[in-house]
Amino acid sequence: MKIGDLVVGGFLIGAIIIMIIPLPPGLIDVFIILNFAIALIILFNALFSKEALNMSSFPTILLFTTVFRLAINVSSTRSILSTGDGGKVIETFGNFVGGGNVVIGIIVFMILVIVQFMVITKGSERVSEVSARFTLDAMPGKQMAIDADLNSGLIDEQQARERRQKIQDEASFYGSMDGASKFVKGDAVAGLLITFINIIGGIASGYFFLNLEIVEAMNKFTIMTIGDGLVGQLPALMISLGTGILVTKVSKEADVSDTLAKELMSVPKALFLSGGALVFLGIATPLPTLLLMFAGGLIITIGIVVNNNSKIAEVTSSIDQDDEDAKEIRKPENVISLLQVDPIELEFGYGIIPLADVSQGGDLLDRVVMIRRQVAIELGAVVPVIRLRDNIQLNPNQYIIKIKGIKVSEGEILFDHYMAMNPGYIEEDIPGVPTLEPAFNLPAKWISEAQRERAEALGYTVVDPPSIIATHLTEIVKAHLDELLTRQDVQTLISNVKESNPVLVEELIPKLLNIGEIQKVLQCLLREGVSIRDLITVFEVLADHASTTRDTDILTEYVRQALKRTISNKFFSPGEMTSVVTLDPTIEQTIMDSVKQTEQGAYITLEPSITQTIIKSVEKEVSKLEGLGKQPIVVTSPIVRAYFKKLTSDYLKDLIVISYNEIDSNVELQSVGMVTI
Repeated sequence: MKIGDLVVGGFLIGAIIIMIIPLPPGLIDVFIILNFAIALIILFNALFSKEALNMSSFPTILLFTTVFRLAINVSSTRSILSTGDGGKVIETFGNFVGGGNVVIGIIVFMILVIVQFMVITKGSERVSEVSARFTLDAMPGKQMAIDADLNSGLIDEQQARERRQKIQDEASFYGSMDGASKFVKGDAVAGLLITFINIIGGIASGYFFLNLEIVEAMNKFTIMTIGDGLVGQLPALMISLGTGILVTKVSKEADVSDTLAKELMSVPKALFLSGGALVFLGIATPLPTLLLMFAGGLIITIGIVVNNNSKIAEVTSSIDQDDEDAKEIRKPENVISLLQVDPIELEFGYGIIPLADVSQGGDLLDRVVMIRRQVAIELGAVVPVIRLRDNIQLNPNQYIIKIKGIKVSEGEILFDHYMAMNPGYIEEDIPGVPTLEPAFNLPAKWISEAQRERAEALGYTVVDPPSIIATHLTEIVKAHLDELLTRQDVQTLISNVKESNPVLVEELIPKLLNIGEIQKVLQCLLREGVSIRDLITVFEVLADHASTTRDTDILTEYVRQALKRTISNKFFSPGEMTSVVTLDPTIEQTIMDSVKQTEQGAYITLEPSITQTIIKSVEKEVSKLEGLGKQPIVVTSPIVRAYFKKLTSDYLKDLIVISYNEIDSNVELQSVGMVTI
């Protein structure tokens, strides 16, 4: 156990013991002075902390000090009532503050209680309550702002994590302070009641047990009780003041003294007018002339000093800025920052800026955040940060999408218009500007806001500009997700699996496969749109087969077969007959005979004429599926699937190639054609 744990535990146990065991007056003095010291430390820490979270344990401290103070109060009360002696500190406070006069002592004590209870404690309680409410209400907006900054590249993942943690800490702190402020309020009420009871009990004890006269007992015990109340209420007042300072802090960059000096003494005009008003009152009214003249002159002098300092600061700032500009011109250009290539960029013309500007009601940033979440859920991969930039070289309504600094797609929108697409069965046409939907190259029309309701009533699919850009960006990200998956991303995925399955990861990496080989398998899956979210199954299959082969193409086929439910759910509708195209066994044998194995992997050595014949046959059979409105799916035997996909990938990028072993048993297939030579 740490020393700090022993101190905290001893502090609480000691407070309880003090309530039970009678203490000599000398020891009570020690505890009272310790209580004053703790209250001063808390007050000055609250005063000079940069922000409220610097004292995040303040609610707990408040509870501890309240219990300790009440324990001292109970012990001193017992000593006063039993022996008439509460210690030197209590006696001194009672005589000194009250001047030996009972009435003055009572009045001073009541004023302290009223100040603490009605002003400081009640105000701190209200501020804590409002701060807690506003902090909790502001949490969703702050979270969205962090996501937007992360998505735009202003902060990295670590900074975003730290900001989110800080938001949670603030909510927890202000929520605790809202409840902890009740301790201070209850302490003030308890002090008032204890003092009243002590006066009555002290008079009775002095008269009946100590053989004192009524007046003598009243004078003695009232002064002692007031002294006891003062030594308890003064530390409580300091801690209440510290509570009020802490919950009202707004500056996170400077101490309270710096903030107050900057805000109260930074405007010379205000100082001149204030000083002049005091001087005028000293001359024109019967108020003390010398005092008002002195105070007004002092404030005017401070205003002159502040005014001179501000002018000097402006000149110094201008000189420093000129020096910095000169240094910037003279120093060699730092080109290291120019070498960084962003994985994904969305650049747009100035006409699209309102869609990305939150202050103008744009929600494009939020949609980009949702893209990363959608891809993570759908495909199980982490999409890199998507950079959003305006580019004045583009047309006002044009946008381009870059992957690793190279443009891969572009589009153009009409601001304040909607894109209407015919699902294929609507005969009635609507007027508009003909265009192509950028994500899928479907025919569409730009229509105005006034035409929107009519188009939707007719059955057209109507999409707003932000949705068009978001959909286009989503499809581009999915199409290039395999090349965006880096070794570092794979390491992150492995670390995530290792938290729940350490044995699996330790068996697989690096004994059987290294990170680069696992990256190639995951890239092969993503390239064909297969989700890698079930990484445990992927790693289990790799661990089972990596001992016999390290060919990533073969390992990928094993993994695909293990993920047949995932593949079937993606490409086939359960309970419905799915139309597909099959492969002639002769072609399968021809392809397998042409496969050559090398250390770098397998490749196909078919003659160009045979390749062209196969491709033409595939195009012919696939056109039958497209004519039926179906997606192009070719089903092959497991051994030839990967090589047939490689053969057709350069000609038919959207062709889906699935082996029989990747189809779930409840899927019903119907062949509408066969690829032959």
